[in-house]
Amino acid sequence: MIWVVAIAFGTVIAAGTYLALSRDALRCVIGVAMLGSGVNLLVFASGRLQSHIPAIVPATQTQLTLAANPLPQALVLTAIVISFALLCFSLVLAARIVLERGDADLEELRFAEPHAPEGYKPSVEESQ
Repeated sequence: MIWVVAIAFGTVIAAGTYLALSRDALRCVIGVAMLGSGVNLLVFASGRLQSHIPAIVPATQTQLTLAANPLPQALVLTAIVISFALLCFSLVLAARIVLERGDADLEELRFAEPHAPEGYKPSVEESQ
């Protein structure tokens, strides 16, 4: 079972990295979301995967032996909510940028930034 999770983790991280390094704005946003899902899968797998015993300590014991750790599960649930909010914000931001510029190419957006006023900050061309 752990090998299936490890292969799924590697596939999701590889696909997310490939998409995040793309020049298209939508692919970049989807890649960042996939990277977040891969990290969630990693944190979830850090707890025990194949345990069917509830995480309740009996009165006769002082620690759990075979139960799954509930902390990674709680962290993943919180991270899912946060990453969904980040995905929604990023999609709206990317859609707004594409509507303003008329192009989804991130390389073109990099050079669309206006030049800084004198004495404030050096521009990219001046610093090279």
